[in-house]
Amino acid sequence: MKKKLAIFASGNGSNFEALAQACADGIIDAEVALCVTDKPGAYVTERARKFNVPVVEFRPKDFASKRDFETMLANQLKECGIDLICLAGYMRIIGDVLLEEFGGRIVNIHPSLLPAFRGVDAIGQAMDYGVKIYGVTIHYVDATLDGGRIIAQAAVPYEGNDRDELESMIHRQEHLLYPATVSRILSSL
Repeated sequence: MKKKLAIFASGNGSNFEALAQACADGIIDAEVALCVTDKPGAYVTERARKFNVPVVEFRPKDFASKRDFETMLANQLKECGIDLICLAGYMRIIGDVLLEEFGGRIVNIHPSLLPAFRGVDAIGQAMDYGVKIYGVTIHYVDATLDGGRIIAQAAVPYEGNDRDELESMIHRQEHLLYPATVSRILSSL
């Protein structure tokens, strides 16, 4: 029986598509069983529909607390039999409920060579600092901000100052590294 992925995203969903396509192509021996977004109408929902992946859309403000919406998510994830949660541009910090239920089975992709440039706008932080080697990190999620154990990294050398060009280069690397890493993780579950 194939392993089941849930992909959490808040925006465009290019990493969602890279993972879903890798599953469709047999690069990842799994199925994307659920797309979760905290931004109803985000473009990732269109990408999910293209792959016939069910979508859970929610607005955090519609819940009394983070615990409440994470409990709803945990119940849906358990109902779907999710083996691994992949964060792909999900712009919320994972809380206690999901960490308790899925700890060690939640991974994130971050556009820097962690531990450098944690948090929001890592690319902008790195550009402002003037680095010449950017990168991508895939790590396990824990209670710290972008601080879980690193699984894989890839460097992206760049000496220009065109943010769009740099982001494009980083996305290309993400779309290669994330599927390969998820495949490797799933083979050990």
